[in-house]
Amino acid sequence: MDDEVNATYITLDGYVEVSKYRYVYFFIIFTLYILIICSNSTILYLIWIHKNLHEPMYIFIAALLLNSIVFSTAMYPKLLVDILSDKQIISYSACLFQFYLFYTIGSSEFLLLSVMAYDRYVSICKPLQYPTIMRKTTVSIFLFFAWLLPACHIAVPTILSAKTKLCNFITKGIFCNNAIYELQCVRSRIIDIYGIVTLLDLAILPILFILFTYTKILIITYQSCKEVRKKAAETCLPHLLVLISFSCLSAYDVSVARVESNYPKTARLIMMLQIVLYHPLFNPLIYGLKMKEISKHLKKLFCSAKKDLMK
Repeated sequence: MDDEVNATYITLDGYVEVSKYRYVYFFIIFTLYILIICSNSTILYLIWIHKNLHEPMYIFIAALLLNSIVFSTAMYPKLLVDILSDKQIISYSACLFQFYLFYTIGSSEFLLLSVMAYDRYVSICKPLQYPTIMRKTTVSIFLFFAWLLPACHIAVPTILSAKTKLCNFITKGIFCNNAIYELQCVRSRIIDIYGIVTLLDLAILPILFILFTYTKILIITYQSCKEVRKKAAETCLPHLLVLISFSCLSAYDVSVARVESNYPKTARLIMMLQIVLYHPLFNPLIYGLKMKEISKHLKKLFCSAKKDLMK
C-alpha cells in the first residue's frame, strides 16, 4: 500500500469542532484513563498479594481486569492526542492494530466469562470434585486458550484487511474497530463469512454455554438450602452483570458492522464512549464492591492508606 492508503482520517464530533473546550475534554478523558488504570491495577494487586485470593475465580477476574488495562492503554493515548490535534490522523497499520486488539480482547472477555461460569458451576453443583477439576494446570490451560484462540481468530481478518484496497479515508468512529470495513472499495465476502464464523465461535457459543451453566446453577440452588442460594448469588451475580453489560455493547458493535445499521453520528459517539469509558470502569466497580473477599481487602487497603495520610 502507498502512503495515502496508510492514512485514515477520523472525525470526532463534539470536541473537535468546538476547539475552545478541547483542554477540558482532554482533562476529563485523561482523568478517566488514570482512574481506569488505578482501579483495575488496585484489584489486580490485591489478588496478587493475598493468598486467599489465589483461587480460580479470582484469577479469572484478574485476567478480565488485565484485559481492561491493555485495552485502555491501546486506545487512550491516541484518543488524548486526537483531542489536542486539529486533525485526527492515524496510519492504516496503526488502525489495523487497534482493530486487532479491540476484537481480540473483546472475544477474550466472552471466553473468560464462560470459563468463570464453568468454575461457578463446578463449585456450586459439584463441590466435592472442585479441587480435582479446577487444578492450577486446568486454570492455566483455560487462561492460555482464552487469549490464544481470539488472537488467532482475529489475526485472519486483520491480515486480509491489510491486503484490501481502500477507496475511503474517513471513518465515523473515534478509534478503529468495525469502521475499517467502510474504508474498503469492495467489501470482502471472505471477511464477512469468516466474521460470522468468528462471531459464532467467540461470542454466541460462549454466551449460550454461560446461559446453560447458570440455568443448571439456578436449578441446583433452588433445590438447596438458603446458605447455598446466598453463596451462589454472591459469586454469580457480579459475573452476570458484567456479561449483560458487555453483551449489550457487543450487540451494538455487531449491528453496526454486520447489519450496517445507519446510526446517527451522535449515537455512534455515545456508544463508542460507552465502550471506551464505561466498561473498563464497570469491571473493577462490580468486582470490587460485589465480591465479598475482594471488597474486604479493598476496605483494609483504604483504611491503611487513610492512616498513613493522617500520620
